[in-house]
Amino acid sequence: MTPITEVEGRRLALSNLEKVLYPATGFTKGEMLHYYVTVADALLPHLRDRALSFLRYPDGPDGQVFFAKNVPPGTPEWVTTAEVPRSEGPARMVVVQDLASLVWAANLVTEFHTPQWVVQDPEQADRLVFDLDPGAPASVVECCEVALWLRERLAADGIEAFAKTSGSKGLHLLAAVRGASSEQVSEYAKRLAVEAERAMPELVLHRMTRSLRPGKVFVDWSQNAARKTTAAPYTLRARGEPFVSAPVRWEEVAEVVEVRVAERLVLRAEDVVGRVREWGDLLAPLFDAGRAGSLP
Repeated sequence: MTPITEVEGRRLALSNLEKVLYPATGFTKGEMLHYYVTVADALLPHLRDRALSFLRYPDGPDGQVFFAKNVPPGTPEWVTTAEVPRSEGPARMVVVQDLASLVWAANLVTEFHTPQWVVQDPEQADRLVFDLDPGAPASVVECCEVALWLRERLAADGIEAFAKTSGSKGLHLLAAVRGASSEQVSEYAKRLAVEAERAMPELVLHRMTRSLRPGKVFVDWSQNAARKTTAAPYTLRARGEPFVSAPVRWEEVAEVVEVRVAERLVLRAEDVVGRVREWGDLLAPLFDAGRAGSLP
């Protein structure tokens, strides 16, 4: 019998809580739900008002993995949805606004991916993102080098950047922006990616050219496009272990460059719970409207 749980007055049927999702560590679905409830205060602001894309992996990362963008069948009527523009026509998508909706969505077993705009104003970007993706033998160490350069370059334009692990091999940079469309932010981000390649030609690519990838960091600026999404802060990833796309301090980024140890930025669910308890949400400044930058 599927247990019924009440979350903030909403009744939820939570299924298969003993199911092992990550065989390498024995991490279960119940532990996954507990993780999301524990970090909800940090996570929810990053999901709120954003049309979510789900990367589902109901049988674990070794099973079927698939994107779901439309509102899933059986979605409770109390879960917020919004009609959003898409290239193929308007679509209705889930918007996770509260803890009950978060637990309902997490019960689907999914990564959370968000666009760089909110549903109230999809024509305006409020985030800028860079996805730094290393080509072996490069690792997150090289991504950190590039991230530090980009941080300085953004700061020169009055834009404050923050870092998080991708939860896979690389690093994400996020910044709050205002007064620009997704197209304008994409153009600006591409310009900086090109500058980074010129400044560090032995380390950086701004194009995804497979033959050039080994040993270099691809600075993916394209996720600023309105149609694209990026793994949300604090989301678990569909990888071999319960890795999290987790915020990191710039001091940690610099230390990784100094000691050349990629494992310093491998963060699992239990690590992130402790970090949130100690530091809160390291990305909280993204919600301070006074710190959002304007594109030059």
